[in-house]
Amino acid sequence: VQLQASGGGSVQAGGSLRLSCLASGTTFSLNVMGWYRQAPGQQREFVARISADGSTNYANSVKGRFTISRDNAKNTSYLQLNSLEPEDTGVYYCDAVPIDGRMYWGQGTLVTVSS
Repeated sequence: VQLQASGGGSVQAGGSLRLSCLASGTTFSLNVMGWYRQAPGQQREFVARISADGSTNYANSVKGRFTISRDNAKNTSYLQLNSLEPEDTGVYYCDAVPIDGRMYWGQGTLVTVSS
């Protein structure tokens, strides 16, 4: 399984970004897809997850601001980031959990939010 994350960038507080995660080497529609982030000097933390049936889960810190979605025809998951805050700064990683239960990671994309 290979994952390629993209869409990061630098924005001012209150701005928006959309991250994409393109998956290959897997039956995408069966995967649980997720996003994590790692701020400088901090541990990686869960952000959002979308199951094969479309159900979603979010970290409390991003509820109401971030939206995870998926397009099975494009083998891609998305993370829409709205109302960004400086505390959202970090490297965002996508992950995939196929039916074998293993977790696969993408390379990360950097999001920088300035105040």
